[in-house]
Amino acid sequence: MTDKMKPIHVVGGGLAGTEAAWQAAQAGVPVILHEMRPHRMTDAHTGQGLAELVCSNSFRSDDWENNAVGLLHEEMRRTGSLIMRAADRHKVPAGGALAVDREAFSAEVEAALAQHPRITIVREEVDGLPPPDWDNVVIATGPLTSAPLAEAVRRLTGEDALAFFDAIAPIVHKDSIDFSRAWFQSRYDKAGPGGDGADYINCAMDREQYEAFIAALLAGEKTDFKEWEKNTPYFEACLPIEVMAERGPETLRFGPMKPVGLTDPHTGRRPHAVVQLRQDNALGSLYNMVGFQTKLKHGEQTRIFRMIPGLEEAQFARLGGLHRNTFIQSPRVLDGQLRLKAEPRLRFAGQMTGVEGYVESASIGLVAGRMAAAQRQGGLLVPPPRTTALGALITHITEGADARTFQPMNVNYGLFPDMEPPPGVKGKERGRAKKQAMSRRALADLGTWLGTIGVTQAA
Repeated sequence: MTDKMKPIHVVGGGLAGTEAAWQAAQAGVPVILHEMRPHRMTDAHTGQGLAELVCSNSFRSDDWENNAVGLLHEEMRRTGSLIMRAADRHKVPAGGALAVDREAFSAEVEAALAQHPRITIVREEVDGLPPPDWDNVVIATGPLTSAPLAEAVRRLTGEDALAFFDAIAPIVHKDSIDFSRAWFQSRYDKAGPGGDGADYINCAMDREQYEAFIAALLAGEKTDFKEWEKNTPYFEACLPIEVMAERGPETLRFGPMKPVGLTDPHTGRRPHAVVQLRQDNALGSLYNMVGFQTKLKHGEQTRIFRMIPGLEEAQFARLGGLHRNTFIQSPRVLDGQLRLKAEPRLRFAGQMTGVEGYVESASIGLVAGRMAAAQRQGGLLVPPPRTTALGALITHITEGADARTFQPMNVNYGLFPDMEPPPGVKGKERGRAKKQAMSRRALADLGTWLGTIGVTQAA
Protein backbone atom coordinates (compact mmCIF):
# COMPACT_ATOMS: atom_id res chain seq x y z
CA MET A 1 0.00 0.00 0.00
CA THR A 2 1.15 3.47 -0.82
CA ASP A 3 -0.66 5.30 2.01
CA LYS A 4 0.66 5.74 5.55
CA MET A 5 -2.88 6.12 6.88
CA LYS A 6 -4.11 3.17 8.99
CA PRO A 7 -6.16 0.83 6.77
CA ILE A 8 -9.83 -0.02 6.85
CA HIS A 9 -10.49 -3.78 7.02
CA VAL A 10 -13.31 -5.19 4.88
CA VAL A 11 -14.36 -8.75 5.70
CA GLY A 12 -16.01 -10.59 2.80
CA GLY A 13 -15.33 -10.56 -0.92
CA GLY A 14 -18.89 -10.67 -2.24
CA LEU A 15 -20.69 -7.83 -3.95
CA ALA A 16 -21.06 -5.72 -0.81
CA GLY A 17 -17.49 -6.24 0.38
CA THR A 18 -15.88 -5.54 -2.97
CA GLU A 19 -17.97 -2.40 -3.46
CA ALA A 20 -17.14 -1.19 0.06
CA ALA A 21 -13.42 -1.74 -0.52
CA TRP A 22 -13.54 0.08 -3.85
CA GLN A 23 -15.43 3.08 -2.49
CA ALA A 24 -13.12 3.48 0.51
CA ALA A 25 -10.00 3.20 -1.64
CA GLN A 26 -11.36 5.66 -4.20
CA ALA A 27 -11.94 8.08 -1.34
CA GLY A 28 -8.21 7.96 -0.56
CA VAL A 29 -8.08 5.42 2.28
CA PRO A 30 -6.03 2.18 2.25
CA VAL A 31 -8.05 -1.02 2.49
CA ILE A 32 -7.32 -4.65 3.37
CA LEU A 33 -9.98 -6.94 1.87
CA HIS A 34 -10.28 -10.33 3.59
CA GLU A 35 -11.85 -13.28 1.70
CA MET A 36 -11.77 -16.81 3.16
CA ARG A 37 -12.12 -18.69 -0.14
CA PRO A 38 -10.37 -20.86 -1.31
CA HIS A 39 -8.96 -21.77 2.12
CA ARG A 40 -12.51 -22.29 3.35
CA MET A 41 -15.33 -22.70 0.86
CA THR A 42 -19.06 -22.11 1.43
CA ASP A 43 -21.86 -24.52 0.61
CA ALA A 44 -23.06 -22.34 -2.28
CA HIS A 45 -19.99 -20.92 -4.02
CA THR A 46 -18.35 -22.97 -6.75
CA GLY A 47 -15.18 -20.92 -7.30
CA GLN A 48 -12.84 -18.56 -5.50
CA GLY A 49 -13.40 -15.37 -7.49
CA LEU A 50 -14.40 -12.16 -5.78
CA ALA A 51 -17.97 -10.96 -6.40
CA GLU A 52 -19.08 -14.44 -7.50
CA LEU A 53 -22.77 -14.53 -8.43
CA VAL A 54 -24.34 -17.59 -6.80
CA CYS A 55 -28.10 -17.76 -7.33
CA SER A 56 -28.68 -15.88 -10.58
CA ASN A 57 -26.92 -13.74 -13.14
CA SER A 58 -29.70 -11.16 -13.21
CA PHE A 59 -29.60 -7.74 -11.58
CA ARG A 60 -33.31 -7.43 -12.46
CA SER A 61 -34.92 -4.42 -14.14
CA ASP A 62 -32.71 -1.66 -15.53
CA ASP A 63 -35.58 0.79 -16.05
CA TRP A 64 -34.75 3.71 -13.78
CA GLU A 65 -37.94 5.65 -14.54
CA ASN A 66 -40.48 2.97 -13.64
CA ASN A 67 -38.73 0.44 -11.41
CA ALA A 68 -37.10 0.98 -8.01
CA VAL A 69 -34.25 -1.48 -8.64
CA GLY A 70 -33.55 0.18 -12.00
CA LEU A 71 -33.42 3.50 -10.17
CA LEU A 72 -30.95 1.99 -7.70
CA HIS A 73 -28.79 0.89 -10.67
CA GLU A 74 -28.71 4.45 -11.97
CA GLU A 75 -27.93 5.97 -8.58
CA MET A 76 -25.04 3.55 -8.10
CA ARG A 77 -23.67 4.37 -11.57
CA ARG A 78 -23.71 8.06 -10.69
CA THR A 79 -21.96 7.30 -7.40
CA GLY A 80 -19.02 5.52 -9.02
CA SER A 81 -20.04 1.91 -8.37
CA LEU A 82 -17.50 -0.75 -9.36
CA ILE A 83 -20.23 -3.41 -9.38
CA MET A 84 -22.36 -1.47 -11.85
CA ARG A 85 -19.36 -0.64 -14.02
CA ALA A 86 -18.49 -4.35 -14.29
CA ALA A 87 -22.14 -5.30 -14.87
CA ASP A 88 -22.49 -2.80 -17.71
CA ARG A 89 -19.28 -4.01 -19.35
CA HIS A 90 -20.31 -7.67 -19.25
CA LYS A 91 -24.08 -7.57 -19.76
CA VAL A 92 -25.87 -10.20 -21.81
CA PRO A 93 -29.24 -9.95 -23.61
CA ALA A 94 -32.09 -10.04 -21.07
CA GLY A 95 -34.84 -7.73 -22.37
CA GLY A 96 -35.43 -4.88 -19.96
CA ALA A 97 -33.35 -6.55 -17.25
CA LEU A 98 -29.62 -6.28 -16.62
CA ALA A 99 -28.02 -9.73 -16.70
CA VAL A 100 -24.31 -10.45 -16.85
CA ASP A 101 -21.75 -13.03 -17.86
CA ARG A 102 -20.97 -14.41 -14.39
CA GLU A 103 -17.33 -15.33 -14.91
CA ALA A 104 -16.39 -12.19 -16.84
CA PHE A 105 -18.18 -10.02 -14.28
CA SER A 106 -16.31 -11.61 -11.35
CA ALA A 107 -12.98 -11.39 -13.18
CA GLU A 108 -13.54 -7.69 -13.94
CA VAL A 109 -14.26 -6.84 -10.30
CA GLU A 110 -11.30 -8.84 -8.99
CA ALA A 111 -8.88 -7.34 -11.50
CA ALA A 112 -9.96 -3.79 -10.64
CA LEU A 113 -9.40 -4.42 -6.93
CA ALA A 114 -6.11 -6.25 -7.40
CA GLN A 115 -4.73 -3.39 -9.50
CA HIS A 116 -5.82 -0.63 -7.13
CA PRO A 117 -2.79 0.88 -5.35
CA ARG A 118 -4.68 1.30 -2.05
CA ILE A 119 -6.20 -2.21 -1.85
CA THR A 120 -4.56 -5.36 -0.49
CA ILE A 121 -6.43 -8.65 -0.91
CA VAL A 122 -5.79 -11.23 1.81
CA ARG A 123 -7.09 -14.78 1.43
CA GLU A 124 -7.85 -15.84 5.00
CA GLU A 125 -10.81 -16.57 7.26
CA VAL A 126 -11.70 -14.10 9.98
CA ASP A 127 -12.86 -16.73 12.44
CA GLY A 128 -14.40 -14.55 15.11
CA LEU A 129 -14.64 -10.88 15.99
CA PRO A 130 -11.88 -8.89 14.26
CA PRO A 131 -8.85 -8.12 16.46
CA PRO A 132 -9.19 -5.06 18.73
CA ASP A 133 -6.54 -3.13 16.80
CA TRP A 134 -8.77 -3.19 13.71
CA ASP A 135 -10.51 0.02 14.66
CA ASN A 136 -12.50 0.55 11.45
CA VAL A 137 -14.05 -2.63 10.03
CA VAL A 138 -16.76 -3.33 7.45
CA ILE A 139 -18.30 -6.80 7.87
CA ALA A 140 -19.89 -7.88 4.59
CA THR A 141 -19.94 -11.66 4.87
CA GLY A 142 -23.45 -12.22 3.56
CA PRO A 143 -26.03 -14.92 4.26
CA LEU A 144 -23.37 -17.66 4.35
CA THR A 145 -21.26 -16.07 7.09
CA SER A 146 -18.89 -18.64 8.61
CA ALA A 147 -20.12 -20.18 11.85
CA PRO A 148 -17.38 -18.76 14.14
CA LEU A 149 -17.95 -15.18 12.97
CA ALA A 150 -21.75 -15.55 13.11
CA GLU A 151 -21.51 -16.89 16.66
CA ALA A 152 -19.26 -14.02 17.70
CA VAL A 153 -21.73 -11.49 16.29
CA ARG A 154 -24.62 -13.30 17.98
CA ARG A 155 -22.91 -13.08 21.37
CA LEU A 156 -22.14 -9.40 20.85
CA THR A 157 -25.62 -8.39 19.73
CA GLY A 158 -27.50 -10.59 22.17
CA GLU A 159 -29.68 -12.08 19.44
CA ASP A 160 -30.95 -15.60 20.09
CA ALA A 161 -30.00 -16.90 16.64
CA LEU A 162 -28.70 -15.67 13.33
CA ALA A 163 -28.89 -18.74 11.10
CA PHE A 164 -32.16 -20.60 10.56
CA PHE A 165 -34.76 -21.18 7.88
CA ASP A 166 -35.89 -17.61 7.47
CA ALA A 167 -39.58 -17.85 6.61
CA ILE A 168 -40.55 -14.42 5.27
CA ALA A 169 -44.08 -13.05 5.11
CA PRO A 170 -45.29 -11.07 2.08
CA ILE A 171 -45.60 -7.29 2.21
CA VAL A 172 -48.45 -5.49 0.45
CA HIS A 173 -48.68 -1.93 -0.83
CA LYS A 174 -51.42 -0.30 1.24
CA ASP A 175 -52.88 1.59 -1.71
CA SER A 176 -53.66 -1.72 -3.49
CA ILE A 177 -55.92 -3.00 -0.67
CA ASP A 178 -59.71 -2.83 -1.22
CA PHE A 179 -61.12 -1.05 1.82
CA SER A 180 -64.68 -1.69 0.71
CA ARG A 181 -63.96 -5.20 2.09
CA ALA A 182 -61.07 -4.59 4.52
CA TRP A 183 -61.05 -2.41 7.64
CA PHE A 184 -58.77 -1.10 10.39
CA GLN A 185 -59.10 -2.60 13.88
CA SER A 186 -56.97 -4.14 16.61
CA ARG A 187 -58.24 -7.17 18.51
CA TYR A 188 -60.62 -5.96 21.20
CA ASP A 189 -59.73 -2.43 19.98
CA LYS A 190 -56.60 -2.64 22.14
CA ALA A 191 -54.01 0.04 21.39
CA GLY A 192 -50.40 -1.07 21.24
CA PRO A 193 -47.30 1.12 21.67
CA GLY A 194 -47.81 4.19 19.51
CA GLY A 195 -51.14 2.81 18.25
CA ASP A 196 -54.74 3.93 18.47
CA GLY A 197 -56.71 0.69 18.74
CA ALA A 198 -57.03 0.40 14.97
CA ASP A 199 -53.49 -0.71 14.17
CA TYR A 200 -54.21 -3.61 11.82
CA ILE A 201 -55.85 -3.97 8.44
CA ASN A 202 -58.27 -6.90 8.57
CA CYS A 203 -59.56 -9.08 5.73
CA ALA A 204 -62.47 -11.35 6.70
CA MET A 205 -63.30 -14.83 5.41
CA ASP A 206 -66.48 -16.86 5.78
CA ARG A 207 -66.34 -20.64 6.22
CA GLU A 208 -66.49 -21.42 2.51
CA GLN A 209 -63.76 -18.93 1.67
CA TYR A 210 -61.55 -20.22 4.49
CA GLU A 211 -61.88 -23.86 3.46
CA ALA A 212 -61.09 -23.03 -0.17
CA PHE A 213 -58.07 -21.04 0.99
CA ILE A 214 -56.73 -23.91 3.14
CA ALA A 215 -57.16 -26.34 0.25
CA ALA A 216 -55.25 -24.00 -2.06
CA LEU A 217 -52.44 -23.64 0.50
CA LEU A 218 -52.02 -27.39 0.84
CA ALA A 219 -52.13 -27.99 -2.92
CA GLY A 220 -49.91 -25.04 -3.88
CA GLU A 221 -46.48 -25.71 -5.35
CA LYS A 222 -43.70 -25.22 -2.79
CA THR A 223 -40.03 -24.33 -3.16
CA ASP A 224 -37.45 -27.10 -2.96
CA PHE A 225 -34.59 -26.85 -0.50
CA LYS A 226 -31.01 -26.91 -1.71
CA GLU A 227 -29.04 -29.90 -0.49
CA TRP A 228 -26.99 -27.80 1.93
CA GLU A 229 -30.16 -26.26 3.44
CA LYS A 230 -31.98 -29.50 4.25
CA ASN A 231 -30.60 -29.94 7.76
CA THR A 232 -31.21 -26.37 8.92
CA PRO A 233 -34.15 -26.37 11.34
CA TYR A 234 -37.21 -24.17 11.11
CA PHE A 235 -37.44 -21.29 13.53
CA GLU A 236 -40.42 -22.62 15.49
CA ALA A 237 -41.83 -19.16 16.22
CA CYS A 238 -41.87 -18.37 12.49
CA LEU A 239 -43.33 -21.48 10.83
CA PRO A 240 -44.56 -21.32 7.22
CA ILE A 241 -48.33 -21.21 6.99
CA GLU A 242 -48.33 -24.41 4.90
CA VAL A 243 -46.61 -26.27 7.74
CA MET A 244 -49.24 -24.96 10.16
CA ALA A 245 -52.06 -25.91 7.77
CA GLU A 246 -50.65 -29.44 7.48
CA ARG A 247 -51.16 -29.83 11.23
CA GLY A 248 -54.93 -29.62 10.78
CA PRO A 249 -57.55 -27.59 8.87
CA GLU A 250 -58.43 -25.47 11.92
CA THR A 251 -54.83 -24.71 12.96
CA LEU A 252 -54.68 -21.33 11.23
CA ARG A 253 -58.06 -20.30 12.72
CA PHE A 254 -56.51 -20.78 16.15
CA GLY A 255 -53.25 -19.14 15.07
CA PRO A 256 -52.56 -16.14 12.84
CA MET A 257 -56.08 -16.21 11.30
CA LYS A 258 -58.05 -16.30 14.56
CA PRO A 259 -61.10 -14.00 14.39
CA VAL A 260 -61.56 -13.30 18.12
CA GLY A 261 -61.89 -9.70 19.23
CA LEU A 262 -62.80 -8.47 15.74
CA THR A 263 -66.07 -7.35 14.16
CA ASP A 264 -66.44 -6.83 10.42
CA PRO A 265 -68.07 -3.38 10.06
CA HIS A 266 -69.33 -4.33 6.60
CA THR A 267 -71.47 -7.17 8.03
CA GLY A 268 -71.68 -6.39 11.75
CA ARG A 269 -70.54 -9.96 12.55
CA ARG A 270 -67.42 -11.70 13.75
CA PRO A 271 -65.75 -13.37 10.75
CA HIS A 272 -65.08 -17.11 10.51
CA ALA A 273 -61.38 -16.32 9.96
CA VAL A 274 -59.39 -13.17 9.39
CA VAL A 275 -56.11 -12.17 7.78
CA GLN A 276 -54.39 -9.27 9.52
CA LEU A 277 -51.82 -6.90 8.03
CA ARG A 278 -49.55 -4.82 10.23
CA GLN A 279 -47.78 -1.58 9.28
CA ASP A 280 -44.23 -2.42 8.18
CA ASN A 281 -42.57 0.95 7.61
CA ALA A 282 -42.64 4.37 9.20
CA LEU A 283 -44.35 5.92 6.18
CA GLY A 284 -47.37 3.60 6.51
CA SER A 285 -47.24 2.65 2.84
CA LEU A 286 -46.36 -1.03 3.35
CA TYR A 287 -48.23 -3.66 5.36
CA ASN A 288 -46.96 -7.08 6.44
CA MET A 289 -49.28 -10.11 6.28
CA VAL A 290 -49.10 -11.19 9.91
CA GLY A 291 -48.03 -14.81 10.36
CA PHE A 292 -48.01 -15.46 6.62
CA GLN A 293 -44.42 -16.55 6.18
CA THR A 294 -44.45 -19.10 3.39
CA LYS A 295 -42.48 -21.42 1.14
CA LEU A 296 -45.01 -21.28 -1.71
CA LYS A 297 -43.48 -20.45 -5.08
CA HIS A 298 -43.93 -16.81 -6.02
CA GLY A 299 -46.53 -17.38 -8.74
CA GLU A 300 -48.56 -19.50 -6.35
CA GLN A 301 -48.39 -16.84 -3.66
CA THR A 302 -49.81 -14.19 -5.95
CA ARG A 303 -52.63 -16.50 -7.05
CA ILE A 304 -53.54 -17.88 -3.63
CA PHE A 305 -53.19 -14.70 -1.56
CA ARG A 306 -55.43 -12.82 -3.99
CA MET A 307 -58.16 -15.24 -2.90
CA ILE A 308 -58.29 -13.24 0.35
CA PRO A 309 -61.19 -10.75 0.38
CA GLY A 310 -59.77 -7.25 0.04
CA LEU A 311 -56.54 -8.45 -1.56
CA GLU A 312 -57.96 -9.39 -4.96
CA GLU A 313 -55.86 -6.67 -6.62
CA ALA A 314 -53.01 -6.69 -4.11
CA GLN A 315 -49.62 -5.47 -5.27
CA PHE A 316 -46.76 -7.08 -3.37
CA ALA A 317 -43.66 -5.10 -2.36
CA ARG A 318 -42.15 -8.42 -1.32
CA LEU A 319 -43.37 -11.98 -1.67
CA GLY A 320 -42.70 -14.59 0.98
CA GLY A 321 -39.76 -16.92 0.96
CA LEU A 322 -37.86 -19.54 2.87
CA HIS A 323 -34.10 -19.96 2.91
CA ARG A 324 -31.13 -20.31 5.18
CA ASN A 325 -30.06 -16.83 6.06
CA THR A 326 -27.77 -14.88 8.35
CA PHE A 327 -28.75 -11.30 9.05
CA ILE A 328 -28.81 -8.97 12.01
CA GLN A 329 -31.78 -7.10 13.43
CA SER A 330 -30.44 -3.87 11.97
CA PRO A 331 -33.11 -1.41 13.23
CA ARG A 332 -32.30 -2.57 16.76
CA VAL A 333 -28.52 -2.95 16.67
CA LEU A 334 -27.15 -0.52 14.04
CA ASP A 335 -26.86 3.26 14.15
CA GLY A 336 -27.39 5.60 11.20
CA GLN A 337 -23.76 5.11 10.14
CA LEU A 338 -24.30 1.31 9.85
CA ARG A 339 -22.16 0.80 12.96
CA LEU A 340 -22.90 -1.77 15.64
CA LYS A 341 -24.15 0.14 18.68
CA ALA A 342 -22.52 -2.40 20.99
CA GLU A 343 -19.13 -1.99 19.28
CA PRO A 344 -18.97 0.99 16.90
CA ARG A 345 -15.66 0.00 15.31
CA LEU A 346 -17.68 -2.65 13.45
CA ARG A 347 -19.78 -1.49 10.52
CA PHE A 348 -22.04 -3.88 8.58
CA ALA A 349 -22.87 -4.00 4.89
CA GLY A 350 -24.70 -6.13 2.36
CA GLN A 351 -27.31 -8.80 2.86
CA MET A 352 -26.28 -9.28 6.48
CA THR A 353 -27.93 -5.91 7.22
CA GLY A 354 -31.33 -7.16 6.04
CA VAL A 355 -31.54 -6.23 2.38
CA GLU A 356 -32.33 -8.73 -0.38
CA GLY A 357 -30.75 -8.93 -3.80
CA TYR A 358 -27.37 -8.50 -5.45
CA VAL A 359 -27.81 -4.81 -6.22
CA GLU A 360 -29.26 -3.92 -2.83
CA SER A 361 -26.37 -5.71 -1.10
CA ALA A 362 -23.79 -3.90 -3.23
CA SER A 363 -25.50 -0.55 -2.61
CA ILE A 364 -25.20 -0.91 1.17
CA GLY A 365 -21.55 -1.80 0.62
CA LEU A 366 -21.16 1.37 -1.43
CA VAL A 367 -22.49 3.57 1.36
CA ALA A 368 -20.67 1.63 4.11
CA GLY A 369 -17.35 2.02 2.29
CA ARG A 370 -17.83 5.76 1.94
CA MET A 371 -18.88 6.07 5.58
CA ALA A 372 -15.84 4.09 6.75
CA ALA A 373 -13.54 6.29 4.65
CA ALA A 374 -15.09 9.51 5.95
CA GLN A 375 -14.64 8.32 9.53
CA ARG A 376 -11.00 7.41 8.90
CA GLN A 377 -10.46 10.91 7.50
CA GLY A 378 -11.92 12.50 10.62
CA GLY A 379 -15.51 13.15 9.57
CA LEU A 380 -18.93 11.56 9.22
CA LEU A 381 -20.68 11.03 5.91
CA VAL A 382 -24.21 12.39 5.77
CA PRO A 383 -26.32 9.47 4.46
CA PRO A 384 -28.03 9.88 1.08
CA PRO A 385 -31.46 11.57 1.24
CA ARG A 386 -34.30 9.18 2.02
CA THR A 387 -35.97 10.33 -1.22
CA THR A 388 -33.27 8.37 -3.12
CA ALA A 389 -33.15 4.60 -3.53
CA LEU A 390 -29.85 4.48 -1.63
CA GLY A 391 -31.24 6.60 1.19
CA ALA A 392 -34.55 4.74 1.33
CA LEU A 393 -32.72 1.44 1.90
CA ILE A 394 -30.41 2.91 4.55
CA THR A 395 -33.35 4.53 6.34
CA HIS A 396 -35.36 1.30 6.23
CA ILE A 397 -32.69 -0.88 7.81
CA THR A 398 -31.57 1.63 10.42
CA GLU A 399 -34.80 3.28 11.55
CA GLY A 400 -37.74 2.90 9.19
CA ALA A 401 -38.60 -0.78 9.66
CA ASP A 402 -40.41 -2.25 12.64
CA ALA A 403 -37.67 -4.06 14.58
CA ARG A 404 -40.19 -6.61 15.89
CA THR A 405 -41.02 -7.90 12.42
CA PHE A 406 -37.83 -6.97 10.57
CA GLN A 407 -37.03 -9.25 7.63
CA PRO A 408 -34.83 -8.85 4.52
CA MET A 409 -36.30 -6.49 1.92
CA ASN A 410 -35.74 -5.59 -1.72
CA VAL A 411 -35.76 -1.94 -2.76
CA ASN A 412 -39.26 -0.76 -3.74
CA TYR A 413 -41.16 2.52 -4.05
CA GLY A 414 -43.03 1.80 -0.82
CA LEU A 415 -39.82 2.68 1.07
CA PHE A 416 -39.73 6.22 -0.39
CA PRO A 417 -41.52 9.25 1.02
CA ASP A 418 -44.79 9.56 -0.88
CA MET A 419 -45.57 12.20 -3.46
CA GLU A 420 -48.49 13.03 -5.68
CA PRO A 421 -48.36 12.30 -9.42
CA PRO A 422 -48.41 15.28 -11.80
CA PRO A 423 -51.81 17.03 -11.93
CA GLY A 424 -54.25 15.91 -14.58
CA VAL A 425 -53.07 12.28 -14.73
CA LYS A 426 -55.96 9.86 -14.23
CA GLY A 427 -56.74 6.15 -14.06
CA LYS A 428 -54.05 3.54 -14.39
CA GLU A 429 -51.53 6.11 -15.57
CA ARG A 430 -51.44 7.68 -12.11
CA GLY A 431 -49.32 4.85 -10.73
CA ARG A 432 -46.78 5.05 -13.56
CA ALA A 433 -46.64 8.85 -13.40
CA LYS A 434 -46.12 8.71 -9.64
CA LYS A 435 -43.17 6.29 -9.97
CA GLN A 436 -41.60 8.46 -12.65
CA ALA A 437 -41.99 11.57 -10.51
CA MET A 438 -40.39 9.79 -7.53
CA SER A 439 -37.51 8.60 -9.72
CA ARG A 440 -36.84 12.08 -11.10
CA ARG A 441 -36.94 13.50 -7.57
CA ALA A 442 -34.49 10.80 -6.44
CA LEU A 443 -31.90 11.56 -9.10
CA ALA A 444 -32.18 15.31 -8.51
CA ASP A 445 -31.71 14.85 -4.76
CA LEU A 446 -28.85 12.42 -5.34
CA GLY A 447 -27.11 15.02 -7.49
CA THR A 448 -27.41 17.59 -4.71
CA TRP A 449 -26.04 15.09 -2.17
CA LEU A 450 -23.10 14.15 -4.40
CA GLY A 451 -22.26 17.83 -4.73
CA THR A 452 -21.99 18.26 -0.96
CA ILE A 453 -20.29 15.09 0.32
CA GLY A 454 -16.83 16.32 -0.55
CA VAL A 455 -16.99 18.10 2.79
CA THR A 456 -17.90 15.72 5.65
CA GLN A 457 -19.36 16.79 8.92
CA ALA A 458 -17.03 16.94 11.89
CA ALA A 459 -17.00 13.67 13.82
